[in-house]
Amino acid sequence: MIQPLFKDIIVLVTGSESSINAVKYAIIMAKQYNCHVHAVYVVDTATINQLTLNKIFIEEESKEYEQSLEATGKRFLSYVETIGTEKDVKIETELRRGAVWTETLTAAKEKEADLILIGDTESHHKASRDIVSITVNSIILHAHCSVLLVKNEDVGQLYKLLD
Repeated sequence: MIQPLFKDIIVLVTGSESSINAVKYAIIMAKQYNCHVHAVYVVDTATINQLTLNKIFIEEESKEYEQSLEATGKRFLSYVETIGTEKDVKIETELRRGAVWTETLTAAKEKEADLILIGDTESHHKASRDIVSITVNSIILHAHCSVLLVKNEDVGQLYKLLD
């Protein structure tokens, strides 16, 4: 008997609309394929540390920015749990610290994920698109499992149609 392709899914939550679409896609998959969903938000302390070392941030600014990102991450993870609950899908959430791509891959390994879902990078603003692209490329290159870039703009409509 063939085993299911997806048993455990990791979704990278960045706070962008595209990452929320990726979460909704994961919820749809969980309903259709009976798989577990794990959402990860990473406070990018690696970039903050680099900015501090390069004297772009002073120590106090770094701490404030890190606290702001942590608060933002907690809000988004709470929202992710809520939209999962609306569709009777339990989403395990986790706030991590470090480089986004390495922490995403570490979470995927720890959860023995079969798939990593990432929101479409094209929907980001030009200024952040390069950083996001580097992160996505690093995840794709180093992942131990499949990676799916969610580009479907109709995910919101499909999510609404779920029972």
